[in-house]
Amino acid sequence: MRNFCIITNPYKDKNKKVTNEMKSFIELKGGVCHVIMEGEEIPDFTEGIFVLGGDGTLIRAAGIASEKDIPLIGVNLGHLGYLCELEESHICTAIEEMMRGNYIIEERMMLSGTKLFKKALNDVVICRKGALQLVELIVSVNGEYLNTYRADGIIVATPTGSTGYSMSAGGPIVDPKARMILITPINAHDLNAKSIVIDADDEVTIELRSRQPQGEERVDVNFDGEVAAELSPGDSITICASRQRARIIKLSKISFLEILRRKMQVY
Repeated sequence: MRNFCIITNPYKDKNKKVTNEMKSFIELKGGVCHVIMEGEEIPDFTEGIFVLGGDGTLIRAAGIASEKDIPLIGVNLGHLGYLCELEESHICTAIEEMMRGNYIIEERMMLSGTKLFKKALNDVVICRKGALQLVELIVSVNGEYLNTYRADGIIVATPTGSTGYSMSAGGPIVDPKARMILITPINAHDLNAKSIVIDADDEVTIELRSRQPQGEERVDVNFDGEVAAELSPGDSITICASRQRARIIKLSKISFLEILRRKMQVY
């Protein structure tokens, strides 16, 4: 691997200090490097992508990179996250290891929604908007009725996203290499409402049902934190595994469990 692209979060890398140092080092070692900002087109020659910022920057970059089937690795310039493997002090060593081919690639499943040209590496979140009141969401799996949740919303997450919003809402933590879909209600008005794990090949349909005669409820559909659609009573969205996958470059032999222990400060 010698042809690289760097995607930079300018708010995390002030004046592109780290970005420019990386680019110079790659070229010094005989590689090719192109620098782009978030949202810009990835050059076709790219073999590997460095994403500078944090987990959020990596998640956004993964959607673009998956369309071209290009692997990527995160450089953490913020808080300790689950996705960004590299710290600033290890960048040069990482570049040399990648140039030698000393890496593996983990494939992570992503989610997609019907009629929406969006993908999510972490989660699809259906949440209320407007007045602070519960919404009723009817959930079906493969066309079969599952449950009606009276809650603030519902999170449909991948294993990668299990350590994000889903975990905060009480969902299970799952190894990111696994293939499954997690359904977790947000602040459900039901003591028995639990997170449910289903097969990665299942399809989840969520319909908004009106609780008011005037039918004024609205919910937003968010893909990895970005609003993609709005649902009115009677509207629904079907979520399933995307055909495309995010390819994450791994250099260290640190297991997911060790990362988890560090993050949770469990010793």
